Amino acid sequence: MTPLKEIRVLEFTLNISGALTGQILASFGAEVTKIERIGTGDDCRSFGPPFVSGASVMYNAYNRGKSSVTLDLKTEEAIEWVHRQLAECDVLIENMRPGNMQELGLGQKELRARYPRLVYCSLSAFGSSGPWAARPGYEEVVQAFSGLFSVNGAENSPTSRVGAQILDMGTGVWAALGCVVALMARNTTGKGAIVTGSLLETGLGWLTLPLGTYSVSKQLPARSRSGGASVAPYRCFAASDGEIVIAAINDRLFIRLCSALGHPEWAVQERFKKARSRASHRLEIHALIEPIVAQQDRAFWLEKLGQAGVPCAPVNNLEDVLSNDHVRQLDLFAGVAGSELRLVTLPISIDNSRGIKLSSAPALGSANQKFGLPVESKTEK
Repeated sequence: MTPLKEIRVLEFTLNISGALTGQILASFGAEVTKIERIGTGDDCRSFGPPFVSGASVMYNAYNRGKSSVTLDLKTEEAIEWVHRQLAECDVLIENMRPGNMQELGLGQKELRARYPRLVYCSLSAFGSSGPWAARPGYEEVVQAFSGLFSVNGAENSPTSRVGAQILDMGTGVWAALGCVVALMARNTTGKGAIVTGSLLETGLGWLTLPLGTYSVSKQLPARSRSGGASVAPYRCFAASDGEIVIAAINDRLFIRLCSALGHPEWAVQERFKKARSRASHRLEIHALIEPIVAQQDRAFWLEKLGQAGVPCAPVNNLEDVLSNDHVRQLDLFAGVAGSELRLVTLPISIDNSRGIKLSSAPALGSANQKFGLPVESKTEK
């Protein structure tokens, strides 16, 4: 499926958010050209070990399906080259340091005036307005600022970041959606658009429920390593050989769980009968369930609870995930030639298609000759 095959994209990106935006567009057929620094390229090329094909896993993961050219954007010749490309481009993506594109004469206002059909996608750490707009930032910095730290971690322990790059990746996904919507609107209006996003706005979006709850209750949420305060039982329980998550969050599921555990009488007790009262008595419920689950291994409970229709899953590590038959049958991973690296492709399918098969991430400046630029020296570091 290549609905974007006529779309040309010019990418001024570092690290994850903007790079993922471009890669998503490439997955649906867009021609994406990534501009990198001469000699060193995108900062994240060196974020390792491990390294595959001379670049980090991060670079390999978020720059598939693209061409790479190297430019010194401080030179007049480089800016002239950029303008020649923009005359034929549909989308520009940038997540440079705030103000950097304006300093180069490539800001939103200048380019929208010169190229009215251009979709200009600009991503930042803290958003395009407000006293922190000009500040640089990365995933962990913005997780801290946004409040994500405050809702993660075990009770009575220090706050904690979310382990995956959810702000970078979430921002990249939202930006790709914004670009596609802007391109669709252009079909009607004939005009491009400014698409802006930030790690902070993405983080606040992920916190819709905690922020909404606090706005009403005025009570900061208690941290919990697993589960929460609003539904029960909904958390990890220790089986004899590891942990399993059990999620019986509504009355129907709780009845099924009680029967599977051999205690159908719990479901008719007044304190456990309804979801609201179970939440208030969640510690009591957990104390009843824990010793029963501990008597058997995870396979036993996955089978028994699965047969009862109670949502449950083992707490897997990454080795477990990559060796899991169900995960394998999703056909979600792509390899990189000459290595053991496995990377997730598009996590959605449209008519059984996960987009086109993307080429591996490009070597630094590998498209220079194609675009009439000096060939990148392989000896440069």
